[in-house]
Amino acid sequence: MLNNYIVQGGNPISGVIQASGNKNAALPCIAAALLTSEDVTLRNIPDIEDTRVMLDIFRALGGTAETNGGSLHLKAASIAGVAIPEAAAEKIRASILFAGPLL
Repeated sequence: MLNNYIVQGGNPISGVIQASGNKNAALPCIAAALLTSEDVTLRNIPDIEDTRVMLDIFRALGGTAETNGGSLHLKAASIAGVAIPEAAAEKIRASILFAGPLL
């Protein structure tokens, strides 16, 4: 099905939009937070199942994760294990992103 748009000029365009968070950018950042023991704050993270599962894995590996509005505060002071929970890995293919930081 084709969409048709009719544009009538002569009026200036103005306004503000808030770009939504991008899952494909957020998931690698969550995994990369395992590489430092410092606090990591990520903003504009989408609240979707994929990010929730990645956070579950992050916590299972020993990290802490707190959400505050659109911000996510991560800390991986110590890694408690190197095994990704199988049930979580089956839910999301992006769990492979933890392989690099765990090595």
